[in-house]
Amino acid sequence: MTLAIDHNDPTLRGHAEAYSREMAAKRRQTLLGAVVFIACVLLAAYGAEVDPAKFAENAWRFPKYILEIMPTLRPATFFSDLKEWYWNLNGWLKLLWQTLLIAYVGTLLGAVGGFLLCFTASANLGSGWVRWGTRRFLEFCRTVPEIVFALIFVIAFGLGPLPGVLAIAIHTMGAMGKLFSEVVENIDMKPVDGMTATGATWWQTIRFAVVPQVLSNFASYALLRFEINVRGASIMGFVGAGGIGQDLIEAIRKFYFTDVSAILFLIILTVMLIDYGTERLRHALLSLEHRQ
Repeated sequence: MTLAIDHNDPTLRGHAEAYSREMAAKRRQTLLGAVVFIACVLLAAYGAEVDPAKFAENAWRFPKYILEIMPTLRPATFFSDLKEWYWNLNGWLKLLWQTLLIAYVGTLLGAVGGFLLCFTASANLGSGWVRWGTRRFLEFCRTVPEIVFALIFVIAFGLGPLPGVLAIAIHTMGAMGKLFSEVVENIDMKPVDGMTATGATWWQTIRFAVVPQVLSNFASYALLRFEINVRGASIMGFVGAGGIGQDLIEAIRKFYFTDVSAILFLIILTVMLIDYGTERLRHALLSLEHRQ
């Protein structure tokens, strides 16, 4: 069954014209956005001195380098070739373990710092200059890259894992403080009002009315940050801040091609296992929160 529409009806014609105008305006906005985007890309390419011709000319070097770092594994001598590829497996595993410890301790310290500062940084619990100062401090901590902090701490404390731990901890504190404060800003304020009405102190209100609502989300974000920090800790060795990155950058600089691929595969496998484990933990924590 079809409905006959009278296009001569002034009301229907007015709606059709209004719809056409809206669609034309939408198309103009989309076209304008595309033009602005392309102009920004071209300006960025010009400012970065991107040469498409040079890029096209040297694009073959990337797959060539990937092929060069791959080891020769023959079926007849597979195990001996594999043993030769991972000739320094024990040493790399020790450095990889050090990388994991750097990420773990840095994440732990940063999460604790973000936890302590997020309440004063949130809009519903913090106030005045304290909130303003806390938010600016957290912005500073997460704006400066970990590698820059690591360079500073290497100069201050020397080579080793300590600069990497401190760099990751400070950057993590800034990131976690931001995420934690946003979680706090979305809590149900009724328990907070109830605690305040009974005469509870600010810290008592945080402990009994706020923390139970946000703890599972905090743990989930901390686990996610640990995944990120494992990858970040892998390059701390580039500046002498400990971990497996030190051997990786040395292999790259000295053109030890098979060592580069061996270390990269170890890092990739480790990150994949950690991602899988922490993902399962995050889902378990979130499911517990929904049950409550």
